[in-house]
Amino acid sequence: MTKVFVEKSKYNADVKLFEVDSKYDADLLVYVESNKYNAKKDGHWYYEDNKYDADIKIFWEKSKYNADVKIFFVKSKYDAGWRTSCKWTGRL
Repeated sequence: MTKVFVEKSKYNADVKLFEVDSKYDADLLVYVESNKYNAKKDGHWYYEDNKYDADIKIFWEKSKYNADVKIFFVKSKYDAGWRTSCKWTGRL
């Protein structure tokens, strides 16, 4: 499952992300699930309110150059997944 918690400090986050404007610039295409039990694969996220219930803690960077992964949000769950391979594959 990919249950995500958004950190306010990048120093407390596991990974730093940057949201891009085009899916062609993204490393990972993300679909936000409304039910945590549907967030079972990479790119299928459920936002947790409690960081202790989350699988991963993220921080939104303001610059793509400081980010570990570039993200694009999709409207269809069938489009979600990795576009490129990186060390975060299997964890987001």
